[in-house]
Amino acid sequence: MGNTFIAKLLAVPLLLLLASVLSAAELPNFTKLVKAHSSAVVNISTESNEQYKQPLLVPSIKPPSENSSGNEVIDDLMKRFFDYGENPDGGIEDDPSSLGSGFIISSDGYIVTNHHVVAGADKIIVKLSDKRELSAKLIGTDKRSDIALLKIEGENFPVLTTGSSSQLEVGEWVIAIGSPFGFDHSVTAGIVSAKGRSLPEESYVPFIQTDVAINPGNSGGPLFNMKGEVVGINSQIYSKSGGFMGVSFAIPVDVVKDVVAQLKATGHVKRGWLGVFIQEVTVSLAKSFGLASPEGALIAEVMKEGPAINILKQGDIILEFNHKKINSASDLPIVVGSTSTEKEVDVKVRRGGSTQIVKLKLSELPTEVVEKKTKAPEKLSKTNTIMGMELKNLTADERKSLQISHGGIIVKRVGSGRAHRAGMQVDDVIKVFNGQSISSVKQLKSLVNSLPNGTPVAALVLREGSPQFVALMIEHNAVKK
Repeated sequence: MGNTFIAKLLAVPLLLLLASVLSAAELPNFTKLVKAHSSAVVNISTESNEQYKQPLLVPSIKPPSENSSGNEVIDDLMKRFFDYGENPDGGIEDDPSSLGSGFIISSDGYIVTNHHVVAGADKIIVKLSDKRELSAKLIGTDKRSDIALLKIEGENFPVLTTGSSSQLEVGEWVIAIGSPFGFDHSVTAGIVSAKGRSLPEESYVPFIQTDVAINPGNSGGPLFNMKGEVVGINSQIYSKSGGFMGVSFAIPVDVVKDVVAQLKATGHVKRGWLGVFIQEVTVSLAKSFGLASPEGALIAEVMKEGPAINILKQGDIILEFNHKKINSASDLPIVVGSTSTEKEVDVKVRRGGSTQIVKLKLSELPTEVVEKKTKAPEKLSKTNTIMGMELKNLTADERKSLQISHGGIIVKRVGSGRAHRAGMQVDDVIKVFNGQSISSVKQLKSLVNSLPNGTPVAALVLREGSPQFVALMIEHNAVKK
């Protein structure tokens, strides 16, 4: 019995050692990959003759689950990785030590980095792994995708090969090499956390999300898969402090390839433009439009001078574009932007309860920015209150001010009920309700009373001049007569 006890006692550390060995065997070894490819990763610094003013922060980003009404604003900010220094005027000081990263893609010296790393620079200096410092020429840059192409003079430079970001799997190991805080050729590793992330003001990039440690100076550096192929460019982080907090984003290499090819050929990037304002199809909107599940991109407005005029209609839901499925509104700009403007394409839409195919030809994307603001709910008076909103007919002066020739009623106050939760805001102008044009509060009351309680209805509103669909639930007890 004593021998059996001793044998069992000795077996415990052996089993623990075996478990440790097996666990270690499952973890990847990055040493060969780093030795083979780090020499093609470069450090980039810039100089400017004049003060270059650029916002230090990009806009706030909300968690995917947060309601889009905008009443809960978070303080977390997306921060660029460039090593900025702030001056009293809020711009960027003339700092030749401002650093970023990049990587060589051809033996004759073409280098890829981020647009924001070199934006506003009068001189770009590239530091190689052998400590040489070379002056780089800016071949072209694209702010929308945050990609820039540089060129250094010379031959036989080490190069990186590109893979396919579309083949990446969530959970797959990836590593980054760059210059965080100026520490050249630092290596960090992690996994792919998600794909196809849509970020504020970044409509044309389906970002790769990772948990790879990324910090200021990593921006523009490569993200590798375990084959040693570049699958992305490290570009942004999600942070409260400005440093790494476990969420970072990379531009997919499939986007990079297309942009770099155009920058090399012409110095700029040409994108397709559809000429529509779109919004996400929520569960409530899907029900109001007769869809079994939320999918596609809902057209809130067709621009008068855009290529979709007289082809697509307000209220259409785009389900496929050029034979590519549109699962959400964020998919559409990416697909449209990468589509040629030279030929007609098929567009599958949901219109009036049925699905149909229309054909159109895109134009080239112009520069345009649309901003929306939100207002908090207020107490309601009992006069002209419908579904938790105090409404009023438009006066002649209000029509002139809002540039509305006919129809529409204005929201004066929004309570804390369903209308507020649906996203209705003060000064919204209700133009269409359940497919009917609205010209008075009395008409809307009549429509609401004619529909069964609990019916989901799509309302088209004008918000600061921009149209948007909102899904409202009929509540008869919320109609004050």
